[in-house]
Amino acid sequence: MDGSNHDLLKHRELAFCSLHADPEQARSAILFLSDVDGIIHLDLIDTHRLSVSYDIRELTLKLIEDALIELGFHLDNSLLFKLKRALYYYTEEVQLDNMGCPNGPCTRNIFVNRYDRLQHGCRDDRPDHWRKYL
Repeated sequence: MDGSNHDLLKHRELAFCSLHADPEQARSAILFLSDVDGIIHLDLIDTHRLSVSYDIRELTLKLIEDALIELGFHLDNSLLFKLKRALYYYTEEVQLDNMGCPNGPCTRNIFVNRYDRLQHGCRDDRPDHWRKYL
């Protein structure tokens, strides 16, 4: 795997609040996240923590955590995890902006790649230095 793809894979730790009706929120979250597109790897650390690896072109940490909160999971909101979360949200948002996807994970690259592969009259197969000649 080259360096550019390595930057697109994120490895994060999700921590859940211990004061919840479900004593094993991490295991329950793995069951939910295992079928989500963009999730590459899930690993249970303990009953309240899990590690997740995902492709930023398809998911962000904010999307993952918002979905878990919507499903009734309670994330750990200690100061350390709030700071980490804010930093990850910011860096992923900046990375997506730099990739040309300002509104979150986008599919623009899929359409560009598809356009490049289609046979159409808008393609000039000559090298750049030959294009200025008729």
